[in-house]
Amino acid sequence: MSTSKGGGEEEVGAAFDRDLHVQFFVSMLHELPSEYEGQDVNRLTLAYFAISGLHILNALHLVPKKEIIEWIYGLQVLPSSCATHENGVMYGFRGSPSIGIKMNSLGVTPSLHDGGHLAMTYSALATLKVLGDDLSRVYREGIISSMRMLQQPNGSFSPLSLGAETDLRFVYCAAAICSLLQDWSGMDSSMAIDYIRQSQSYDQGFGLSPGLESHGGATYCAIAALKLMGQIVEDSTTCEITSPVVDVQALIHWCSQKQAHSGGFRGRANKDADSCYAFWIGGSLQILGAFKFCDKMALRSFLLTCQSKYGGFSKLPDEWPDILHAYYGVCGFSLLKEPGLDPLCCELGIPVRTIYASPA
Repeated sequence: MSTSKGGGEEEVGAAFDRDLHVQFFVSMLHELPSEYEGQDVNRLTLAYFAISGLHILNALHLVPKKEIIEWIYGLQVLPSSCATHENGVMYGFRGSPSIGIKMNSLGVTPSLHDGGHLAMTYSALATLKVLGDDLSRVYREGIISSMRMLQQPNGSFSPLSLGAETDLRFVYCAAAICSLLQDWSGMDSSMAIDYIRQSQSYDQGFGLSPGLESHGGATYCAIAALKLMGQIVEDSTTCEITSPVVDVQALIHWCSQKQAHSGGFRGRANKDADSCYAFWIGGSLQILGAFKFCDKMALRSFLLTCQSKYGGFSKLPDEWPDILHAYYGVCGFSLLKEPGLDPLCCELGIPVRTIYASPA
């Protein structure tokens, strides 16, 4: 029996414990441990992890859908509740109700910090789709116009109007938002594609921005954004994956090299394998039509060493589980076609059937 903090070495006959992971996500959805207090501004993304995870596990019936849909719409920044674009506040979704608290005690002037955030807007739309919402209450015009203002002269995106990091994470978020809203007028795709090109390193992987080291998460953001923008396609006759922007075979080679001796994927050369890269690298290989080339048995064995006896997955073996690694660990098992799990739409990070499902 394991004596580790959160999991342990894989035992003989160890199996993926679906029911334990369901229990973990349900518990996280209802009450987060105090260690997550510092992540309050990202509460919407934490909810996305739990809800999409439960959908992949075929346990969405345990989620109070209507209640959570209303909570998400309560985080939407609308014209009647915040300043105009001219005052620097953007539309979209807040990450938490705490961000919407007015700084002025009289409630006269909304805080400039009360605005939409690109990553939180992606999390909101993705979660609403998972819950079966038709997005009819989304302020599309405001989100699209805000996105146009967030795109930088070099093609990248800032996540919010007050200024922040600009890198491939937010290029991906912008592409995913446009895809989910089925409206690509919110971004100059050619500028974004040029930025993606500039972020590719000498070894064919992608850094978060031009000149930075190749990284598994950044490479996923680049590949998924290009897929969403129609720049990575599958030939209907030969089933070959091609792209006018990147060398697909070179990218497959880069991703394949990230499978470590432990069986897991790592984000950078000479780093330890980490359970979340089962999605970041595994999902990239899936988009490129090459997940079949990884050592699936070795990946499964590694993920099982990160499976916690409390449910969820830890980043590394023998550590406590957390909701991010729990979600991407479950995504990894979905890619491995674990029986009973929903397949993923890797480029959007949500189950395939949520994209085509009729609104609830």
